[in-house]
Amino acid sequence: MTIRQIFIIFMFTSIIFILGLSMISPNWLLAFVILGPINLIGLYDILQTKHSVRRLYPVFGRFRYLLESVRPEIQQYFVESDTSGTPIPREFRSLVYQRAKGDRDTRPFGTIFDVNRDGYEWVNHSMQPKHLTDFAPRVKFGGPDCKKPYMSALLNISAMSYGALSKNAIMSLNRGAKLGGFSHNTGEGSMSPYHLEHGGDIVWQIGTGYFGCRNDEGNFNPETFKKNAANDVVKMIEIKLSQGAKPGHGGILPAAKLTQEIAAIRHVPMGADVVSPPAHSAFSTPTELLLFVKKLRELSDGKPIGFKLCIGRHDEFLGICKAMIETGITPDFITVDGGEGGTGAAPIEMTNSVGTPIKDSLIFVNNALIGFGVRDKIRIIASGKMFSAFHILRAMALGADTVNSARGMMLSLGCIHARTCNTDNCPTGIATQNPSRNRAVNVTDKSQRVANFQRETIKNLVELVGAAGLNGVDELQPKHLNRRVEGVNIKSYEQLYPTITANSLLDGGNIPEDWRYDMAQANAASW
Repeated sequence: MTIRQIFIIFMFTSIIFILGLSMISPNWLLAFVILGPINLIGLYDILQTKHSVRRLYPVFGRFRYLLESVRPEIQQYFVESDTSGTPIPREFRSLVYQRAKGDRDTRPFGTIFDVNRDGYEWVNHSMQPKHLTDFAPRVKFGGPDCKKPYMSALLNISAMSYGALSKNAIMSLNRGAKLGGFSHNTGEGSMSPYHLEHGGDIVWQIGTGYFGCRNDEGNFNPETFKKNAANDVVKMIEIKLSQGAKPGHGGILPAAKLTQEIAAIRHVPMGADVVSPPAHSAFSTPTELLLFVKKLRELSDGKPIGFKLCIGRHDEFLGICKAMIETGITPDFITVDGGEGGTGAAPIEMTNSVGTPIKDSLIFVNNALIGFGVRDKIRIIASGKMFSAFHILRAMALGADTVNSARGMMLSLGCIHARTCNTDNCPTGIATQNPSRNRAVNVTDKSQRVANFQRETIKNLVELVGAAGLNGVDELQPKHLNRRVEGVNIKSYEQLYPTITANSLLDGGNIPEDWRYDMAQANAASW
């Protein structure tokens, strides 16, 4: 006998039984206060046709959906270990919280990592460590054609738009950047008043939707760009080609998070998802991209111009490098976003199975620029799961000059890793446009936490560099990091990822065997 049949028998039996007892005492009819709703819910479950579980298990089947609804919370609070949580382990979430709040961030009794597992990585310390005192080192951004170079911090706020985040979250991040002396990337959703209110340094990102510099048809508008780029707080401008969480897809702002204010800022209609096109309309070839870089540099009166991308086909990036040589135009920086990058909303296949991870991307981009002889003109920014000083040190050893962090900065604001960014129901008020939720973010308090996290992380980075016996982050090399490949087979990053010979990818150079196929496919005139 099935649960469905048992419930039907129970339903009719209970009704007859209670009616019978009511002949003795009318008070028995009060039992319908409890049994009535249960029977009605069960009857509805039996008659509805959308959910087979509820049809076969009336009333009881609903507990499955209840448990499913709280599964993420149970997983996070009771099941996962400090190192097994995804996409961000509790060990690193806790580290960000502690540094942001100014709490104790030391660990007692030794590491919780399995140092003998394959893939474990560590930095080589020196028998003669250095005592470094500059806990706010800077890196100059601006190539030979840049009139207004920018001295950047080593850790900055990665691209997150107003719309994806609430206005209070944006103001907190920007005020934190102002307090800590680092930069805040706007994301592709344009510069909002909330990015500008507190005067923190801005990296203005321009995506395929050209928000903040678009005409009525959605194409690039030079006049609007020039006006906005002239703002003193705009220190650099970044052309977004793709992002790690959904490369080749374009940005998405769900209609549920679109307000009249955001629609006005982005110059888009209300009532539908705001989807940026996958590709730019202002250029369609590597050469045209670099001409666009040059155009933006001129329109911005010489500010650093770069582009952001997640590495996909190697020959396409090499085509950009070839175009640099042919045109003589180089970007001031390239932001390399790993395939493990985060976002507010992305198709599952895109976020799980598209895009090269950050380590492999950095190695490739750094080597490509060295091979074409332009590495000294271009800074590299790394983005993708940067939560601790070791993450930053590892990226710099592989070629990054600075790093950006998005989720790390969100955690410093108080993000609890609920992963509801695409629902407009963020439980902390960070990734929502619901006024009753986002006003929970106190700008004064949260901005100080952002500044604290950045400051303490860089302080620990400098201490790691000193422990390695180095005088500064610019001395970091692949040889300073080790990786347990398998069992007792341990290799340095220098052994795992050899650096290409300078200028070896130029015409007439001795192109390495591993690069010849992609070099043959690369074309400056087309992708």
